[in-house]
Amino acid sequence: MLKIYGRTNSINVQKVMWAVGELALPHQRIDAGMAFGVVNEPEYVKMNPNRLVPTIDDDGVILWESNTIVRYLAAKHATGSIMPAGHAQRAQAEKWMDWQLGSIQQGMTPIFWNLIRTPPDKRDMKAVEAGQATVNKNMAILDGHLQGKAFMLGDALTVADIPLGCIAYRWYGMPIERPAFANVRAWYERLSTRPAYKQHVMLPIT
Repeated sequence: MLKIYGRTNSINVQKVMWAVGELALPHQRIDAGMAFGVVNEPEYVKMNPNRLVPTIDDDGVILWESNTIVRYLAAKHATGSIMPAGHAQRAQAEKWMDWQLGSIQQGMTPIFWNLIRTPPDKRDMKAVEAGQATVNKNMAILDGHLQGKAFMLGDALTVADIPLGCIAYRWYGMPIERPAFANVRAWYERLSTRPAYKQHVMLPIT
């Protein structure tokens, strides 16, 4: 059975769990990271020398890096649905997954860590402001891309939606000012109706 190591409040674990939910895969999730420990235990370090979550063990296939795990599970179980079958469409989906890590996530990280996991008297509000500027710039790109689309690649959910959908939940859930990007908002509201998104992503932000 597929084993997933990671705590439910990790955005990277949420990506994997949302994918697992969409695919209805039998699995076992094992709490790991932060207060749960586990990641520094020798057996875990053998699987993931980064000592981070998530990590999966899929009957001996050991993987870490959340977007890679989502790609792997979708390609294995859902090529032609959430993983596009054609090379060009698959590349389009993976482009947006990589963009999430390399662009918009870079702004979200300082916002999240300062406003959610740092005591008020120790927050770096200049870092928060800089993060907001980065996120807003990239949300404008996302908003333009979503014009006329229900999901990232058109009418159906794909792996392209998963990393960015996790970002969207935090963006709308944190105590920050947000421009009114109508296309992003409509897309987020569509995601919010999906049972797997509700179960695995729409959780308390901690």
